[in-house]
This record gives sequence, C-alpha cells and structure tokens, in this order.
Amino acid sequence: MKNRRQFLKVASLSVLGLAGALSGARTAGAAQGSYIVSKEALKAKHWGMVINTRAFDTPEKFDAVIRACHLYHNVPTINNKREIKWIWTDSYRATFTDQMDNYPAQEVLDRRYLMLCNHCIRPACVRVCPTRATFQHGNGIVAMDYHRCIGCRFCMAGCPYGARSFNFDDPRRHLESRDINVTYPTRMRGVVEKCTFCSDRLSVGKMPLCVEASEGAIVFGDLGDPKSEVRKVLAENFTIRRKPTLGTEPSVYYII
Repeated sequence: MKNRRQFLKVASLSVLGLAGALSGARTAGAAQGSYIVSKEALKAKHWGMVINTRAFDTPEKFDAVIRACHLYHNVPTINNKREIKWIWTDSYRATFTDQMDNYPAQEVLDRRYLMLCNHCIRPACVRVCPTRATFQHGNGIVAMDYHRCIGCRFCMAGCPYGARSFNFDDPRRHLESRDINVTYPTRMRGVVEKCTFCSDRLSVGKMPLCVEASEGAIVFGDLGDPKSEVRKVLAENFTIRRKPTLGTEPSVYYII
C-alpha cells in the first residue's frame, strides 16, 4: 500500500511538472511571436497595403524593395528549388490567377508584380496549424512563432498564395557571405518563415522596409480607419486582390 501511495505521489508530481513545463513553453513561445511595444509604436485596427504596380517600371525598383526586406530579416540566398523568399516578383498570370479579363493590355501582361504574404482577414494557414505557430494578431498581422513550428508544413499547404518558405537546409549557412542583422533573429532548419509586415518595426514606430524602399509606390496603413492614407488611395484607385474568390480576404491590394 505504501509503495502504491509513493508511486501515485511521484506520478502526480511528474504530471504537474510536465504541465508546468508545457505552460512555460507556451508562454515563451508566445513571447517569440510578439514584440515589446514602445510609446512610439504604430497602431491600427487592421493593417493593410496597397501596391501601385504602375510605379514599378524598372528591375532596380523591385530589387531595392526585395533587397531591403531580405537583408534586414536575414533571409538566406539559396538559388535553387529550396529558396527562401519573403517578397518576390512574378508575372500577371501567375499573380492574378482568377482574373476574368481574358484580354488585358499587353503592357499589363508584360509587367512583373510583387508578391508577399497577404495577411488575410480569414487566414487559412492559421486554421490548419496544429501547434499555433502561425497565429493572427488583433491588428490583422499573421505572425510566426519559430519556436513552436514543428515543420509539418500544413500552413504551406493551406496558404493559396505560395507565401511561405520551408528551411530544408540550415539557413544560417547561407548567410556567411554577408553581415547578419543582429537585431532580427535568424531561423533554423526545419521551420517555415514568411513576411511579417515588419511587425517588429511597427512596434517601435517605423514603417515596413518595403514601404520605405519603394519611394511611395507602396502605401501602408490602417484599413479600419476611413481617414487613413491607405483608405484614401483605395478610394481613388481601382484595385484588385489575389484570389479573392477563395474568401480569405487578403489585406494586400494592387493598383493595376
């Protein structure tokens, strides 16, 4: 009887210890997906973006935006099928796959278009993630907690925009030829990563890198504020979104 009581005591303590450890892990993991908010933090009901595709008329303008994003966020340069990308370009047909216009202007077809995470109002990636490594902030930003990611890639299967990359290799090995930004965490092999709308910069009062590097071609702001600049731009221009028929409600708009 004594041995049984001792066994139950040890077992209960073990369970409590495991529960505490898991709780601590969840707390620590959640902290990885958040940033300390300063008094200068930029706030919004729902962050959104408008890309003026007509303003991106040279390869250099695309390169400036992509380079600014990838250098700051320590995105590795891998020139093969295992490449990691947060923001990239593609053709009209690849970007807007469900547009009903069969005969757009040739100039529109010839353009390249910026692509990135759409930070959807109804993100499919969040719904399918089994560990909540992918989650959504109250301001609409779809974030990643790299410490919770188990590499199942369900979020990649759920995302209809191809906005996520998986680290098949150690990404740090592909950063050796350049200076690492020590203010932003590097990732590890076996995790997924993507654009974050520069939530860490927003938390200290700075705009996303792509917005700054675009020289006015990208407008970023609060979709929930009718008086915001981004809402003004949307009201004054005809815009389209990627794959709107899927019901995910992308927060990225394109002026065509």
